[in-house]
Amino acid sequence: MKIKFDDAAKQEVWQTLRALNDAWTKGNPEELKNFFHKDMVAITATDRHRLEGREACFKSWNDFSRAAHIRHWEEQEPKIMVFGNTAVVTYYFDMSFDMGGQTVNLGGRDMFVFVKEDGKWWAVADQFSPYPAT
Repeated sequence: MKIKFDDAAKQEVWQTLRALNDAWTKGNPEELKNFFHKDMVAITATDRHRLEGREACFKSWNDFSRAAHIRHWEEQEPKIMVFGNTAVVTYYFDMSFDMGGQTVNLGGRDMFVFVKEDGKWWAVADQFSPYPAT
């Protein structure tokens, strides 16, 4: 799905987020180091404690990407707010992946914070989770 934003900064952030997600969903997780800030933190649905630093975040995404065969990934209804050199991106996601001999269909929410340093947008924080059980 192609999404266009009227604001140039929002479009840059969106393109960065899409490239970041393409890296781990399309089998190139090593590219994530080009998007994760050295001081990135993440709150994930499967880790009790926050992940701290580029290497810890990379390891988590890389481990998942290597363990799962991702069949489908899509961001939905993105909202981007830019505040100077900081951007907050929220969206819903829909995905399907094979892991441990089973196919998992999952939907959820994701929120990234980006900071622009030296002309480049870097992911500095992420929190994602599946939708709550109903």
